[in-house]
Amino acid sequence: MRRHPRRRLTATARTVRSGRLAVLRAPYNRPMSSIEFRGRPALSLALPAGDRIVVALHGAQLVSWTTADGVERFYLSPDALFDGHSAIRGGVPICWPQFNQRGPLPKHGFARHVAWQAEAGDAASLVLSLRDSDATLAIWPQAFHLQLTATLAARRLRIALTASNPGAVPWSFTAALHSYLRVDDIADVQLEGLQGARRWDTVRDVKQVEAAPTLRFEGEFDSVFAAPAQPLRLVQPSGTIKVAHSASCTETVVWNPGVALNAKLGDMPDDAYRHMLCVEAARIDEAVPLAPGAQWTGWQQLTVI
Repeated sequence: MRRHPRRRLTATARTVRSGRLAVLRAPYNRPMSSIEFRGRPALSLALPAGDRIVVALHGAQLVSWTTADGVERFYLSPDALFDGHSAIRGGVPICWPQFNQRGPLPKHGFARHVAWQAEAGDAASLVLSLRDSDATLAIWPQAFHLQLTATLAARRLRIALTASNPGAVPWSFTAALHSYLRVDDIADVQLEGLQGARRWDTVRDVKQVEAAPTLRFEGEFDSVFAAPAQPLRLVQPSGTIKVAHSASCTETVVWNPGVALNAKLGDMPDDAYRHMLCVEAARIDEAVPLAPGAQWTGWQQLTVI
């Protein structure tokens, strides 16, 4: 009997089209959908209970995480640019291979500005990848392979970034998963778990050890903390999110623009600061050295409790 080889699911897999929606028949008979999100290509994955994520191919950026109760857990600006070139304001931008303006590259590097490729995932994961190209080599002359894996479970999402060096020379990088968490009102938010951590308050340019058991937010807030071993807790009247990270992410960045800075950001409504708080898993104070053939993985896990 002639045996047929098993087919792998790829971005070029045969699709079943219905209008603007293409359903990719994923393994285990659970559908992964290729969709248009604000006019741009994206992937969607839904669990039977109703939890759902959407990842834009541009930047491999998570732009939506909805739990089974229908609550959106990420902040995405209604004024975010979906033009295929600009960074998308909200969700989870990938800052790589440079964080902020700590180096010669464009702010936060280039990974969030370019299109990624969909790869084969599994029943609960979306996987996207990015490799060096003529465009990246023109500004950063290194061979690399990045992989973003978003793994969904009931009321839980893990976002993992893996960087590999397939080339012949070593290089180094900094990185962050720049998560914009949606909040009801920033005035009612508390962030627990950073007491005792080393802190650099970049707004005042003050370095200190955090003394407060709970952070509250009034005005612009932008601080880099030494990441604690235990998960953080984002607490507000409507519920709590536990924020955990890998040991490879040695810093936690917490940011809210406040009213004054928010007014200067053209891709956010004037009241956006009230409804978001960035809590980022980062590796930025010391660059990661990556030898030929080596790889690094950093992750953030968000759990609604």
